[in-house]
Amino acid sequence: MKITCDSLNTGAMNARGLTVVIDVFRAFTCAPLLFSFGIKYSVLVATPEDAFALKEKDPNLILIGEVGGAPIEGFDFGNSPSQLLSQDPSIFQGKVVVQRTSSGVQGALAALENADEVLLGSFALSKSIAAYIHSKNPDRVSIVAMGWNLKEIAPEDEWCARYIAHLLGQGEYDHREALKEIVFNKHAQKFLQRKKPYYPPEDPVLCLQRDMYDFVLRAERKKGQVIVTKQEL
Repeated sequence: MKITCDSLNTGAMNARGLTVVIDVFRAFTCAPLLFSFGIKYSVLVATPEDAFALKEKDPNLILIGEVGGAPIEGFDFGNSPSQLLSQDPSIFQGKVVVQRTSSGVQGALAALENADEVLLGSFALSKSIAAYIHSKNPDRVSIVAMGWNLKEIAPEDEWCARYIAHLLGQGEYDHREALKEIVFNKHAQKFLQRKKPYYPPEDPVLCLQRDMYDFVLRAERKKGQVIVTKQEL
């Protein structure tokens, strides 16, 4: 098994084999939370306009996401795991979610152009991702840390990539050092400084929880859409 770690939009476009696209803050921490609430599946879209077009056809869809970190006017929820966690889970049961974000979702869409298989990645999903990869034993694994808006390295994504690689038998991982670098970095501080309401301080706490789920989330193209489904281990 050849494991390659890369970053940002170029990394996603260059991904080959079984690919893990990582967005810790916050898209792919929100995604497994939604599946734990019982959503049927989710649809990844590139733009808010794509999401609105889908909702026009099916008003029961739930729109979740952001542009530049900020909630999108007309969407049901922003890109905040703490906001989702504060809701009654029953509102998501059996529903279809449309997710649009500036990093993780765009990275997954880009990776699907050339990768054999794409999984959504975060700390919450890391152990299950490693177990899934071990079970499939692919020749090539690409792990892509999406960073901030596809353009700027984000330590939470880089450390998550290291953690998954470590679980696959490549390299060392020190969670204490990871937390030290992540928490004091400007990306986490956006939340902790409480300057903008759509960066709640509870979000990093939730996003840095490891190994919470016993499933993986697999993105694939179906009938002109990119659909995410839950794959039990």
